[in-house]
Amino acid sequence: MLTRKQFLNGFSIQNQGEFKITAWHHFIFWLAYFLFNTLRWGSYYDDFLLSLKGNLIGFPIHMILCYFSIYFLIPKFIFKRHFISFSFILIVSIFIMVVVKFYLTLFLVSNNVWPEGPEATSQFTFNYALTMMLGEFYVISFVTAIKITLDWLSASKRAARLEKEQLQTELRFLRSQISPHFFFNTLNNIYSLSLEQSKKASETVLKLSELMRYLLYETKDNQQPLDKEILCIQNYLDLERIRYGEQVKINMEVTGNIEGKKIPPMLFIPFIENAFKHGANKNIGDVCISIKLEVKEENIYFAVSNTLPDKRIDNRIKKECGGIGIENVKKRLALGYSENDYNLDIYTKNESFIVALKLKSK
Repeated sequence: MLTRKQFLNGFSIQNQGEFKITAWHHFIFWLAYFLFNTLRWGSYYDDFLLSLKGNLIGFPIHMILCYFSIYFLIPKFIFKRHFISFSFILIVSIFIMVVVKFYLTLFLVSNNVWPEGPEATSQFTFNYALTMMLGEFYVISFVTAIKITLDWLSASKRAARLEKEQLQTELRFLRSQISPHFFFNTLNNIYSLSLEQSKKASETVLKLSELMRYLLYETKDNQQPLDKEILCIQNYLDLERIRYGEQVKINMEVTGNIEGKKIPPMLFIPFIENAFKHGANKNIGDVCISIKLEVKEENIYFAVSNTLPDKRIDNRIKKECGGIGIENVKKRLALGYSENDYNLDIYTKNESFIVALKLKSK
C-alpha cells in the first residue's frame, strides 16, 4: 500500500534504478492529451479552430484541477480519511472552474458555449454544468489513476532496492556494528579468566554466546521488539563490566512501558560501543558511561554519554564518531524513518560526550 510520502514523491523520485518523472514528462503528457482532444473534437465539430480555442481554455482548467486534487486534496483529506470534506471541496472546486470556463468560452471563443450539446446555448444551465463537471471528474480520475500506477511501480522498485540494501547492510552489520576489536578483547579476557580458573570465564562465554546468537539469528527483521534489544544491550554491558571491572562505572536506566514497542535491530549498540571506545579506552581518572532509554506514547528517547578524556581532543572525537558503525546507523535511520520521525544529536556538555536519539514509536 502506498504511503502519503510515497504518493507525494511519486513524480520526483530520484533513486538510482527507479523511473524518474520530470517536468518534461508532464509537458509531453499534457501536450499529447491536448492534441488528441483537439483533433477529436475538431473532427466532431468539423471546425478544428473552434476545437483549438476551446481546448486552450479548457486544458489549463484541467491541469489546475488535477494538480490541486493530486497534490493537495488527496494527501490532506484522503490519507486522513476525511472523505466528506474531500468530496465537498472537490465538487465546489470543479463547479467554480466550470463557471470560469463557461464565461471565458462565452467572451473569448463563441456565443455557443456548448457546441456538443443538444442545442446551441449561451446560458449557464443545469445540464451544461452537470455535463462539464462529469467531464472534469473523468479527467481528474484518469490522471490520478496514472499517478497511482506510477507510484506503485516506483514503490515496488524501491522495495526491491531496499531489500537488496538490507542484505548488504546485514553483511556490513556483522563486520562493523560490534567491532572485531571487541571480540578479540573478550576472547582474551576469557583466556585470562580460564588461566585463573575464575568462575567469570563461564559467565563471559555465556554472555558472549547470547550476544552472538541474537546478532546472527534474531536480527533479520526490519523491526525487533524493544525488550529483546534491551536484553542485548544488557549482555553487552555485562561483558564490558567483566572486561573493565571497577575501572569504568556503567549505568543504564530504562523508563516507560516497553511492551509492544519495536525498533530496528542493533540500532543502539554502535553508539554504546563508541562510548566505550572513546571513554573507557582512555587513560583518565573516573570514567562513567551512562545510558538512558525512555519510552513514551509516541516516541522513544535514547541517550548515551561518556566522560571526555581531554578537552583538547574533543573535536577529534567528534570526527572519529563518523566511523563505519555510526554512519551505518545514520543510513539505516534515513531508510527506515522519514525526516520528521527521528532526530539524532551528537554533542559535548559538561566534559561529557553525548549521543541522543529520538525515534517515533512503532
